[in-house]
Amino acid sequence: MTSHDHRGTSYDDAGVSIDRGNELVRRIKPLVAATNRPGVMGALGGFGALFDISSLGYRQPVLVSGTDGVGTKIKLAEAAGKHDTIGIDLVAMCANDLLVQGAQPLFFLDYYVCERLDVDIAEQVIRGITRGCELAGCALVGGETAEHPGAFPPGEYDLAGFCVGIVEKDRIIDGSAISAGDGIIGLASSGAHSNGYSLIRKLLKDSGTALDDPFGDSDFAGALLEPTRIYVKPVLELCDRLPVRGIAHITGGGLLENIPRVIPAGLMAVIDGSSWQWPPIFSWLQSSGTIDPLEMYRTFNCGVGMVLITAEANVDGAIEFLNARGERAWRIGTITEAVDEQRIRLEEV
Repeated sequence: MTSHDHRGTSYDDAGVSIDRGNELVRRIKPLVAATNRPGVMGALGGFGALFDISSLGYRQPVLVSGTDGVGTKIKLAEAAGKHDTIGIDLVAMCANDLLVQGAQPLFFLDYYVCERLDVDIAEQVIRGITRGCELAGCALVGGETAEHPGAFPPGEYDLAGFCVGIVEKDRIIDGSAISAGDGIIGLASSGAHSNGYSLIRKLLKDSGTALDDPFGDSDFAGALLEPTRIYVKPVLELCDRLPVRGIAHITGGGLLENIPRVIPAGLMAVIDGSSWQWPPIFSWLQSSGTIDPLEMYRTFNCGVGMVLITAEANVDGAIEFLNARGERAWRIGTITEAVDEQRIRLEEV
């Protein structure tokens, strides 16, 4: 007589565990609670997240939204077994984009997808996300964790982030007030942030460099997994004190592609490439791949993670204010009349 397993086939047999998902939610609830801020309604676990902007005191509130990921930097995090900072990168890439228009990030949602949920790794990733939200002053109000058996190689995962912010209508920073003679201020990056990592991984492979090979005071993993700096709080404080006319987040496309995005037609940015020294990781990348300097500026931030444009009279005060709040800020150039429709010129390169 044949015996039968009366349990039958379950979702778990297909590679998706509801129990692992429930365990992750249990672990992250206190982390998420730490990001709470005024406006948040309800608790984690609902089908949708509620946020009350009427309590924030805005006269003409405009919502600003953005979404991003961290690209193939995740591959290095996986290879190094270091998952606790990649979530900071995820928040930074979204929150810094909102900051460009003068918006305060309000809330954040994440999407975490993997082949099979490793609760310990996912908890580390989300711990980084909550830390990023704290640095940006926004609440983690929800997200989605999904197991996709067969869609990813075992042990791999991917991330996406979604952020919503708010700004008074008459305080939106759109670059329209920028004029010839304005000063350009650079804010130091914390490394390569989350851009150019496909090239970085190629250079590591081509040069036979391992992540645990020594580099500086640490190793290549330490240098390349340094989380993206979140500029929200000091820059918003600055915007409350003096008029900032334009902001550029230096992401994919580097300085050459991102600064022109915020400059009105008829003007261009003249950048003094000798006004700062590249952090060592960028010098290594350039020499390892014999990369042309202009290609470096078009691919990486080269040490400048965000750019602010303000009236000449406010440049020194803005730099002093930012440096007093823990940033490294300095003048990197000037806005001039455009020459032959050129939008940006790098000098001393």
